[in-house]
Amino acid sequence: MIGDDERAAGVQRVVLVTGPSGAGRSTAIHALEDLGYEPIDNLPLSLVPRLLDGPPISRPIALGIDVRNRDFSAAALIDLIDRLTRQPSVVPEVLYLDCQPDVLVRRYAETRRRHPLAPDEPPAEGVASEIDLLVPIRARAEVLIDTTDLSPHQLKAEIGRWFGLGPVGRLAVSVHSFSYKRGIPRGLDLMFDCRFLRNPHWDAGLRSLDGRAAEVAAFVAIDPRHDDFIARVRDLLLLMLPAQVEEGKSHLAIGFGCTGGQHRSVAVAESVAKMLAAAGWQVSKRHRELERRAVGGASGNEQGDWA
Repeated sequence: MIGDDERAAGVQRVVLVTGPSGAGRSTAIHALEDLGYEPIDNLPLSLVPRLLDGPPISRPIALGIDVRNRDFSAAALIDLIDRLTRQPSVVPEVLYLDCQPDVLVRRYAETRRRHPLAPDEPPAEGVASEIDLLVPIRARAEVLIDTTDLSPHQLKAEIGRWFGLGPVGRLAVSVHSFSYKRGIPRGLDLMFDCRFLRNPHWDAGLRSLDGRAAEVAAFVAIDPRHDDFIARVRDLLLLMLPAQVEEGKSHLAIGFGCTGGQHRSVAVAESVAKMLAAAGWQVSKRHRELERRAVGGASGNEQGDWA
């Protein structure tokens, strides 16, 4: 992250926000603006270097880029990323907003908008073409957020976790729990399988609770393998995190999965997040399945600005 000292030294932070149409780019740009970024949307790619040739802007910049940019192409965007990376006065980051194709099609149907790549065809045609076009861009992303199961409000919160303007050199660590039955979250840097631990689901008194409850955490911790597992994860992370900072990484996403994403993965994620915070790391948590339950399983269907 860029702080006052770096800004005074002429370093400009630039977040390039991209992804398929309908995945939430406009929502992300607005969220970054609320965090203190200077939002610039749909600037022709050829003009971006000119924008950054002058003295640094007083705030970090959020550039919205998608297929509607006048001179957009995947090759041109990759060339721009490479060019910015070579500039010592610029710190570029690519934020890629991803989403499952069927959800993108549904969002287009709900808003009755035409897809920019297929204005005279069904939205599904444009969605498929755009996803294929963006494959090389997705591979270059420093941060990938899958909005398939997120509401606009949840996306804004996720943007805040990743891009909040904090102290210089801080690594933002996000700890996730999830259900393997519902798929592995995209964008994880590290993933741990907790399905070998005792399962509170089979205890009738614990089934309705989740891993944040003390009773559930205690049940999971009784497993004779639990303490050794936590200790090994702790040692691995405390070895890796300083190295990630040395490599210039500003974000690290760690996932813990179990069968239902309600008990074991949540309990372990809570324990690891608490341990990392106690060690001085900047930590946020996200329990995907618990969030789904909180909104009645309707995530991804909520109306909002998904442009």
